Amino acid sequence: MEEGAPDAGVGRTIAGRYLLLKRLGSGGMGHVWLAHDQQLACEVALKEIVFRDPGEADRDRSARIARARAEARHAAWLRDHQNVVTVHDVLEHDGLPWIVMEYVPGAIDLRVLIARRGPLAPAECARIGLAVLDALTAGHERGIMHRDVKPANILLAPDRTGSPYARVLLTDYGISVRPDGGDTRLTGTNILVGTAGYLAPERADGGQPTPAADLFSLGCTLYYGVEGYGPFERDSDLAAVAAAVLEEPRPPLRAGALEPVLAAMLAKNPAHRSTVPEAEAGLSAIVTPQSPARTQPAPGSEPPWSSGATDTAVSRAARVQGLGTPWYAPTAVPESSTASGGQETPLARPAVQERFAQGEVPQQRLAPPVSGPWAADGFGVPPVRTGQQPGKRHGILLALLGGLLGLALVGSGAWFYMAILERAGDKKPYGDVIGLSRPLKDGDCVSAVWPDVPFTGRPRLSVVECGGSTTDGQVMALYEARSADEARGSGTSQCELRTEETREKLAAVRTYAVVPDSDGFETAGRRVACLLLGTTGPVYGPLGHHREMGAKIPDTAALQKQDCLHKVSKTATELVPCDGPHDQRVLGFASLEPETTHQEATVDGKGREACQDNLPPEDYGYDPNSYKSDAWVSESAWNTSSHYVVCTVLLQNGGTMEGDQV
Repeated sequence: MEEGAPDAGVGRTIAGRYLLLKRLGSGGMGHVWLAHDQQLACEVALKEIVFRDPGEADRDRSARIARARAEARHAAWLRDHQNVVTVHDVLEHDGLPWIVMEYVPGAIDLRVLIARRGPLAPAECARIGLAVLDALTAGHERGIMHRDVKPANILLAPDRTGSPYARVLLTDYGISVRPDGGDTRLTGTNILVGTAGYLAPERADGGQPTPAADLFSLGCTLYYGVEGYGPFERDSDLAAVAAAVLEEPRPPLRAGALEPVLAAMLAKNPAHRSTVPEAEAGLSAIVTPQSPARTQPAPGSEPPWSSGATDTAVSRAARVQGLGTPWYAPTAVPESSTASGGQETPLARPAVQERFAQGEVPQQRLAPPVSGPWAADGFGVPPVRTGQQPGKRHGILLALLGGLLGLALVGSGAWFYMAILERAGDKKPYGDVIGLSRPLKDGDCVSAVWPDVPFTGRPRLSVVECGGSTTDGQVMALYEARSADEARGSGTSQCELRTEETREKLAAVRTYAVVPDSDGFETAGRRVACLLLGTTGPVYGPLGHHREMGAKIPDTAALQKQDCLHKVSKTATELVPCDGPHDQRVLGFASLEPETTHQEATVDGKGREACQDNLPPEDYGYDPNSYKSDAWVSESAWNTSSHYVVCTVLLQNGGTMEGDQV
């Protein structure tokens, strides 16, 4: 749940016409709202520019306003394209621009789809690639370079027949540019823009935005779609940019016929990269193969969720490090809300399997009680590519310093050498499979990608920001061993002991010991990192003693037994001390039958009934004449095999509970 009440501003009318109904999400530029056009009687999406830092320089404010206007202008030029989110208008309200856009019901971005369903089959990925390529080409023909092609900026939505994911839309022209049209390719003062891991090498070296650079980014995106992780995904933004410049992509494992197409799109030298017609031909051949016969799908070409698929979303879901705040974040949904509102809306940040529901995505939301007033592996250093000029290295280091990290460009070679050292210097503390280049610290939140079945084998870990849907677990303790042998022999049991108290308070977590290998034992500080990992999806975090009083609750997965909660608004709640005023208290968790639908758990009240039957408040000393049971339900949990609800107790009159009163 994002900071600030998501419903703050609901009910405002913008420009005398657009009534704000619900905040769909937030990001670096501001908020995106679902609004009702009172003149045309239809729903639209409004993008609001927000300045969170009152001290932001006027120059930076002007640049952001200019970016918003440029986004609207560029997208409007492509408004008739079937694969571009339509921009209807740009208007000013209180001196700031608002962008009026097409609202796409049921849309989900590619990043979230992969997180929920697992990697796509090559043919499905190629189909999406063709649609995005067509949209990019339409922009290129008008001199518009997108500059930020990535999974979060590709929306999939039902078509007119209701076929899910059939419609493919390219969105977010917020940093697009016309190199020959007076637009700047920098934001702020000499700051290169883009997304780490998707930025073309020549762009990281300070080169002009070109169609070839967009094609490289599309190649990275399709690689992500078919593999479940990016070709240059690393532990940090700096490492990801350096990898895109210096390293070859990780060899794909699932790409099949798509592999040579991706290899051509990801060539380091833009002169050697495939052209748009070549990429189109390669993708088309996969979507419509000549052999085998067209009545027989090519091996591996069916999506993993089609009939007969056996891979689960949990076992195949890829976790990626987030690079910013999503601009379509979900809001809380009351248990009494109808399923008709359960549409998925996009967000613009790399992330993972959603746990909460009503379809909008991360940071997740709570679906509280009906009767309540609120909705509740390493790859080493490759040899230097032949033909690459040594002089290019200096340009690379400048981009690494001044690019995606938001630092001003300076004339120094230090950052390049730091990037090299990061790749080739110290031993990886936990080995190549875990993949981390630095030891974990107590409190670190991580994403985890399992090779096959979760908790079988060793996962690839990345450190991520706590509180989002990419947070699969958190380091709860560190166990210091005297030797690598002791770490291997005692690490798991010691971690079980150190995490037991918090583990027993959560609904769906397991302990996992990240044990350093022999070569990395000293690099790891002689410590085993003790994680709690979610068994059915992300934990969001923080967990246990890492939480702070007054912190917003991001998802039911982060709720623990005996938590006391304070209602902030209809869609927000926070953790508060139990010895003070609070609105509800968590008693535990109740499981429902696998065939139970989300509507039955919420609207029909089966979740609340399960709580009353299994965790009646009177068993905890609460007077049944004054207190009652309620349940919080996560819609996304119904997309997995886990059907549980969070059971709470509250006063029947909706009043405030004081201390430990019963």
